[in-house]
Parts: sequence; structure tokens; C-alpha cells
Amino acid sequence: MVNFWKNKRVIVTGGSGFLGSHLADALREQGCEPIIPRSIDYDLRYTASDFFDQFNKVDIVFNLAANVGGIGYNQAHPYVMFYDNILMGTAIIDACIHSGVKKIVQVGTVCMYPKFAPIPFREESIWDGYPENTNAPYGLAKKMLLVQLQAARQEFGFNGIYVILTNLYGPRDEFSPARSHVIPAMIAKFTEAKEKNQDEVVIWGSGKASRDFLYVKDAANGLLLAAEIYDSPEPLNLGSGNEVNISALVYMLQNLIDYKGKISYDISKPDGQPRRKLSILAAKQALGWQPETKLQDGLRETIDWYMETR
Repeated sequence: MVNFWKNKRVIVTGGSGFLGSHLADALREQGCEPIIPRSIDYDLRYTASDFFDQFNKVDIVFNLAANVGGIGYNQAHPYVMFYDNILMGTAIIDACIHSGVKKIVQVGTVCMYPKFAPIPFREESIWDGYPENTNAPYGLAKKMLLVQLQAARQEFGFNGIYVILTNLYGPRDEFSPARSHVIPAMIAKFTEAKEKNQDEVVIWGSGKASRDFLYVKDAANGLLLAAEIYDSPEPLNLGSGNEVNISALVYMLQNLIDYKGKISYDISKPDGQPRRKLSILAAKQALGWQPETKLQDGLRETIDWYMETR
């Protein structure tokens, strides 16, 4: 929408994080300089109202603030993942309602879906079962924010929309072993193994699980479109529309990084959810959106960024 973002006052919570930084860049390209609260200044679990009460008029809030990590981090900190994310999310939404924010775009997670949801995951399936155990506390905390937004729309007419994102990857991702997801974790492992001439790289799990990987810039563009166009209480999926086995991803990354050693799988480690693939039909119909970046191209860009900036 031409000139939609010019002169808009927009807040991006989590705007200095992985997805948030790309979303902030996309907004700047549209002529909008977003306001980004810093965690050093505001702990949004407890001070969200203090932050939002500073502003007389806010057009749109993108709520990306979250405590996130991979399977290992989720397993080690299930309480923290539930507590931080439900407290922070509900506090931010409540502050937006009471400070007169016109619209909020709340980001959800593929971890919300039941462990054995039919493939591809459709939005109407999110209540059909319990999430996969390794990330259930995080997924359930995020799920409650959908309930909160739907209740606020019903009671106050508040314009809150909910966008469910699949597994993201790309430049500026989290590569630390303690918190990284599968793609950055593998990139770091293969790079280190190649540089140290290690004979073997060990991958968590069996390699049989599948994931739906969406390039972070495609996700940011989808969020902008949703903010411009979407106005419904029902959640909306943003995914790649493809399903990739972890073993196939391993093979792709091994070749892109040119690692010549052996690959083995540690089946004592969890696979997580057996399969993931989001239906993106609703997003295509509602927004005219679909991802533009092929996995091979996105992986190359991510590897290049990691090699240049680590």
C-alpha cells in the first residue's frame, strides 16, 4: 500500500532481536522509523505500561518480544519459557489496550500446534491437541496471547491480529550453542569442524523429523502486509509451504560449507515435533503473500553473514 507507513508511529518490541531487526529495516525502507524499547531500559514483563504510557498516539505495535531458544534451551528452562513469555506478552497487550494503541500485530509460533496435527498445519487445528513436550510451555504461553487478543476484540473492539510463524532462519540469527535453533547450530558446528579438521560432526536426534523453514526477510515482509491488510480474530500462518527433513538439511549445509567429514546422529537427543509444515493458503488469500527466498539461497546468505561477522 503506497505511503501506508509514512507518518505512522510504530513500536516494535523485540526490535533489536533477530526477526525484529529485519522488521525494523523493512519499516525504514517504507519511510517509517520504528520506536524500539531496549531491555536495558524496560523489563516489559513488569514495566510495559510505563513504556507505552509515554506515547499519546501509537498507530501499530508489532509485539515480537520473547524469550526464545532451541530444543536444549526449552528443555532446560521450561518454567522460565512459560513464565517470561506469558507475563511479557499479556502485559504488553494490556498496555496497548489501555494506552490507546490502534492496532497490535502479535507474533505466535509453530510450537503452538498439537504434536500430531495433520500436515499441513491449518490455523483451525491449533486447539486439537497438546503441543510437543519439549517446547509445550513456550507454545502454550504464546497460545494464551491469542485468547487474550480475541477476548479484547470481543469486549473492547480492540484491533489485535495474530500471526503464527514457522521456524525462521537468516542473517543475525542466534548462533550460540546454548540458545541456537537447528540451522544456526548446524552452521556453527560444520564451520568449526571444517576449520579444526574434525573427523565427525554429531547431529542431535535421528534426522527423521521435518521442519518448515522461512527466511527471516520473507517473514518481515509478511508481517508488514498483515499489519496493512489483515483484520480478523482468527490467526494467520506464515511459512515456507515446504517440508524439509533434518537429514536433508544436514546434507545441504554440509555441501554448502564443504565439510568432508563423517556425519552421525545422536538418537539419545530429542527430535522434537515429528513433522512441521504450515499451510499458507490463508495468507495467500488474505494478503497476497508468499515467500520469495528459496532455502538453498537463504542458507548461502546465512552462512556468508556468519563467516563475515562471527
